[in-house]
Amino acid sequence: MNQYINQLLDWTPSSQLSGLPTISADQHRKGMRFFAMGVTLITSGDEQQRAGLTATAVCSVTAEPPRLVVFVNKNVQASEVILNTGALCVNLLADHQEQEARVFAGMVDGVHGEARFNQGEWTRLVTGAPVLERALANLDCRVIKVFDESTHHAFLCEVLASREQPDAAALIYLNGAFRQLPLV
Repeated sequence: MNQYINQLLDWTPSSQLSGLPTISADQHRKGMRFFAMGVTLITSGDEQQRAGLTATAVCSVTAEPPRLVVFVNKNVQASEVILNTGALCVNLLADHQEQEARVFAGMVDGVHGEARFNQGEWTRLVTGAPVLERALANLDCRVIKVFDESTHHAFLCEVLASREQPDAAALIYLNGAFRQLPLV
């Protein structure tokens, strides 16, 4: 047996539920709009190439060891760059970084690829992945496993370095719009 498979191979789905149809993709998107999520820029790169995208599909997995999972569409350039470098940075955006979110989401006409990094100030921590200055938090990660999940890659990552800016408010995405979540 392959030692790298960590799926429960002896588990089977409920036979009573397996024949039921799923909802449509449109219904799924409508329901997911009501999850209030922190907005992140997922970035990766090295000296030759950088790429990034705006994403909300990031989730903590465990604290010990410090792991998270990041879902990235297979068809975006960042997915290939992450696969090539084995590293990524999760930049959790502060409320004043909506423009960066729009640029990396492809919402600004004519700004693509490397030109996206003209927005904001960038540095690096441990892995070499681009790190956005003044973000609410930066989680610099090495990828330890990649799962093929339909249209996306699920990158299981271990956090090697982090920075926080605890006095900033969060940028969130809810019901199709960016919103600021003030400090309380």
